[in-house]
Amino acid sequence: MLPIGPYTLRNRWVLAPMAGVSEMPFRVLAFKLGAALCPTELVSSQGLMRLSPRTMRYLRHDKTYEKPYSLQIFGGEPEVMAKSAVVAKEQGAEIIDINMGCPVKKVTKTGAGSGLMCDPPRAGELVRMIREATGLPVTAKIRAGWDSANKNYLQMADVLGAAGVSALAIHPRTRAQGYSGSADWSCITALKKHVGSKFPVIGNGDVKTVADAHRMLETTGCDYVMIGRGALGNPWLFRQLNGGEGPTAEERCTVVLEHFRAHLKFVRGDFKPRRPDEYSPKRFERAAENAAVHAFRKHLGWYAHGLKNASIFRNDVNRLETAAEVLASCERFFLGAEADAREAEAEYDVDYRQALG
Repeated sequence: MLPIGPYTLRNRWVLAPMAGVSEMPFRVLAFKLGAALCPTELVSSQGLMRLSPRTMRYLRHDKTYEKPYSLQIFGGEPEVMAKSAVVAKEQGAEIIDINMGCPVKKVTKTGAGSGLMCDPPRAGELVRMIREATGLPVTAKIRAGWDSANKNYLQMADVLGAAGVSALAIHPRTRAQGYSGSADWSCITALKKHVGSKFPVIGNGDVKTVADAHRMLETTGCDYVMIGRGALGNPWLFRQLNGGEGPTAEERCTVVLEHFRAHLKFVRGDFKPRRPDEYSPKRFERAAENAAVHAFRKHLGWYAHGLKNASIFRNDVNRLETAAEVLASCERFFLGAEADAREAEAEYDVDYRQALG
């Protein structure tokens, strides 16, 4: 298992950086349950360079558990990216990860995200300038290419390798595919054969189970496996990948509530209403709590996947407004929840437009 820069990870399992999901509470939970690396969701380089308060909130991390702390940034201007990476380092980042895979138009039209797949020299310049500015290991996440006629991931690997990239993650779909169709793992195989031991290759795409993760390792030869959708509602997957057991009903309930309480604290910590002068302390607290509950509803839906009466629970979740309601609802459902084979076979209700890259 190749190290990433100076870091030898404890195992091969990496949590994917997902917008609106890979916040500090979920990253810490994944680390606790066995993940070796949990990059942040993508952070704007422009916002970082300007020290935007809204952007800086994304940099909160737990020094006890997040080792190493990998921060993902996006942007298309080398100078801006380098300056933002310096800010990230000052805030504790130990690895800078560059998003070169986001397929969303508002990102790609600025030359960022998977827009960089159309300009390998500029992508290489980003890696080089960030390395020189920070001295930190720089990783990147790419796609197979822009579309089926332009699969240039091997060219990207050559350019990024020459610029000194410390690891390369690949989502083997094209930008045109978005998250539709199947991930073409043969791209991961070809990439690993192409770069050999020059730097680690992190495979990503369609890994939902322990068997999927091991099959990716065995069939592609990649160094690490990055897991996104498979970890949503099932952070115990990392423990199972390390030989542990799945959760009991009691543990599931305990962890869901632990996650919610951490999320509530996280949201309260930087809640900024548009007109704070209009808020009394009591109303401010209520608004922060309401925002936290609304943001956590999606996690509750994912946690219910594979359990009996999950659809009923999800409908109830969409009406929850207070922390007390969340706690009571979770205890009622999860403590008595039984596995349901038909529900487990159903597809996740995940809008991957959130998970940029």
